[in-house]
Amino acid sequence: MKTEREIALEKFRDYVIQQAKSNLTRMHKKSSSKLYNSIKGEVKEMPNSIRLGFNMEEYGYFQDKGVSGTKKRYDTPFSYKSKQPPIAPIEKWIKNKGIVPRNSKGRFTSKRGLAFAIARSIKEKGIKPSLFFTKPFEKAFNNLPDELIEAFGLDATETFNTIMNENFKKKWVIHLYKLDHRL
Repeated sequence: MKTEREIALEKFRDYVIQQAKSNLTRMHKKSSSKLYNSIKGEVKEMPNSIRLGFNMEEYGYFQDKGVSGTKKRYDTPFSYKSKQPPIAPIEKWIKNKGIVPRNSKGRFTSKRGLAFAIARSIKEKGIKPSLFFTKPFEKAFNNLPDELIEAFGLDATETFNTIMNENFKKKWVIHLYKLDHRL
């Protein structure tokens, strides 16, 4: 039988996932649906802790937090310095979108050349933070029951940063340890 805490955290997880997916759709960041379909979450209650985790494609983190370019800066821990984004995924995006590149005379040109130009532009301009995951996470966190937040000594920013930063490139997981064993 599930506890009220576990039910509350499952609602939290489901809301964050649903809103993050809705944001991707609304922001037109669902070209291949790979990121959209990869967003998952888990809640597991143990005797003295609860494990709350989110998982998605690695590049989802960069879409959420953004990446500073060489000419345009954003408030993000990531930036392009000497390397630019890989061309292969951009070529695939061009194909998925049905883009047929042409030169100034209207003649067909290569998708690879267009992909290289787009990659160079991304390196210079960066990726604007979309916060497609951050905003629903923070909103859902603010709606958690006060008793749950107090029992685990939770802080929204600290919890989010722990999930996102310490577990980057892995599953985004945080263990919530009870501060008050009466709960």
